[in-house]
Amino acid sequence: MLKAIRTVINGLAFGITETVPGVSGGTIAVILGFYDDLIEAIGSFQKNIRKHLRFLLLFFIGAACGLLAFSRVMSYLLDHYSFPMILFFIGLVVGIIPYMYRNGKERGRGYRPFETVLILIPALALPVMSHLKRVYAVNPVDAAADISVPFMVFLFFAGILAAAAMVLPGVSGSFFLLLLGVYQPVMDSVKDVSAVFTNIGLLPDIGKVLLPLGAGIIIGCITMSKMIGILLKSYYRQVNLVLLGLLLGSVYALFNEPGVYQSDFSVSLVTAGIVTFLLGGLLSFVLGRKRFL
Repeated sequence: MLKAIRTVINGLAFGITETVPGVSGGTIAVILGFYDDLIEAIGSFQKNIRKHLRFLLLFFIGAACGLLAFSRVMSYLLDHYSFPMILFFIGLVVGIIPYMYRNGKERGRGYRPFETVLILIPALALPVMSHLKRVYAVNPVDAAADISVPFMVFLFFAGILAAAAMVLPGVSGSFFLLLLGVYQPVMDSVKDVSAVFTNIGLLPDIGKVLLPLGAGIIIGCITMSKMIGILLKSYYRQVNLVLLGLLLGSVYALFNEPGVYQSDFSVSLVTAGIVTFLLGGLLSFVLGRKRFL
């Protein structure tokens, strides 16, 4: 029973995280210690359907609740308190890095030269990607415009790309939705789900956005999880080093998010940012100590 509750809570945290541009659900999975279980459940689903189905149902129930229930809350917090909110997530990343670094090292040895490269490449790739997003991001699509079939096809492939990012720590699925210019209509559709009960006329437009996107996300998650699952079995240490590099790179990428600075700066907000950064760092450090030591 406790394991089932923990799985739902993990899913809830994952879903909440995916509403924040630039923040990776995969990072939260690493911090909370269920990343390997998630990859195994999706990538090896057919090998033990009963076991993995129960885990995934509970996880995605939590994720859906987090996404639907907190989309409006996170939107409000990011509009008015973006600086302390993002610093909390940055603190979460920073707090887990020492344990990821220690976990990748062999006993009594440091990193070999080629293994250092496995850390550096993703650590440098994420800052580059964050700058490319600012330069090449597609203009946001007007959510009120009619949703055409070509746009629905585009959403399908955007979902595949976003899902591939979701399962990688440090790489945000919402980052790619922003990059492709569809983040706003997707989030508007998610927020409108709660209004369907009072306005059923919203359902067709919501379905035109979320159904093709969801189909793409399912395919992307399965494909990427299988790939990572295979690599974890044969190259566990090397995969952990790549994950460490992604976490390191995500710290800069998060600071480079335009949304971090959309709320007005004040002494109180900066002070709150410092406090939330320390709280996030302490939280993930304690969780990491329990998991790795």
